[in-house]
Amino acid sequence: MRWDQKRGSVTRAVFALAAIAVLTCYAQAADTRLTVGSKTFAAGATLPDRVVYNAMSCNGQNLSPELHWSQAPKGTKSFAITAWDPDAPAPGGWWHWVLYDIPAGVHAIAEGRTAGASGTTSFRATGYDGPCPPPGMAHHYRFTVYALNVVHVGAGEATTGPELLTKMHGHVLAQGLIVGLYKR
Repeated sequence: MRWDQKRGSVTRAVFALAAIAVLTCYAQAADTRLTVGSKTFAAGATLPDRVVYNAMSCNGQNLSPELHWSQAPKGTKSFAITAWDPDAPAPGGWWHWVLYDIPAGVHAIAEGRTAGASGTTSFRATGYDGPCPPPGMAHHYRFTVYALNVVHVGAGEATTGPELLTKMHGHVLAQGLIVGLYKR
């Protein structure tokens, strides 16, 4: 890898982490939190094999988990969801799900389904791509739901997780998350 490629990767990683910190502080400053849960897995528990990626020596079904949320503040016009693995051995972690423009009336996504529009995961695909970490330690998969004060956040299919965080800056009314674990 050339120096300019490494520098770009490091820059993207630092930018992604900074964007996450800014969004977290913004939602905390508003003192509003969404309550996020899942019928597919309990908070802090191991993700079931059916949500695991089905390629690269992983043998899951690659079904997105069921997610539901409540306590959206007044003024919520849409939701966005990201699934991110901060433990991945890649600069900035690994993005498994990038959803946006989910209508304000939607408060759950069934297992294996989606809502709104999909951006690009770290697998360079749209839609959900489940866990497939290298063998070793358990990774933490952060499923975060954001309540936004805009109907459309201005993202497209090529929008990555870090880019979505940037587009949401200044529009997050509340957020909440549920974390699942997975290791091989």
